[in-house]
Amino acid sequence: MAASVAGSEPRAGDDDRLIRAAAGGDRQAFGELYVRYARMVHGILLTRVPPAIAEDLVQDVFMTALSRLSDLRTAAAFRGWLAAIARHRAIDHFRQNREVQLDPAVARQRAAAPEAFEALDLVRRLPEAYREIMMLRLVEGMTGPEIARVTGLKPDSVRVNLCRGMKLLRALFGRAERPAGENEYE
Repeated sequence: MAASVAGSEPRAGDDDRLIRAAAGGDRQAFGELYVRYARMVHGILLTRVPPAIAEDLVQDVFMTALSRLSDLRTAAAFRGWLAAIARHRAIDHFRQNREVQLDPAVARQRAAAPEAFEALDLVRRLPEAYREIMMLRLVEGMTGPEIARVTGLKPDSVRVNLCRGMKLLRALFGRAERPAGENEYE
């Protein structure tokens, strides 16, 4: 996923300008919004769908957003609105594909890197409050301040949720590594 140019932290006012321009049909402005928010959308999708499917759905989410941008009431609502589109697109994917079969490419990836897929599965088992933030941090490589900016959460909330999410994830890893029947208190 593409990221913002290093050292050029976008400001909220800049996002507002880009959103208004994109709503007016400026494709370059929409492209910049894609660059800024694709990692967030990808992370949200990864909490709900397999990695190979998430890649395709990122494009779908942005195409939907582009076609509905004129429906957006305020530029300030863009991040939450885009995140909601991503969540709904993941749900729609499973509604449309009730008979989900494992793609052979995904099966090969899973066989080649079972630990990575196990970790991804464990992140998906976290409570909803931590799942997306952990995915954005661990998979998308976003920093706490970046997560706060793209999600609209307060930096302290992101920090606390990352800390709690990591604690829960460590506990899940510990349970996953223990052989069946082994007592965790011995």
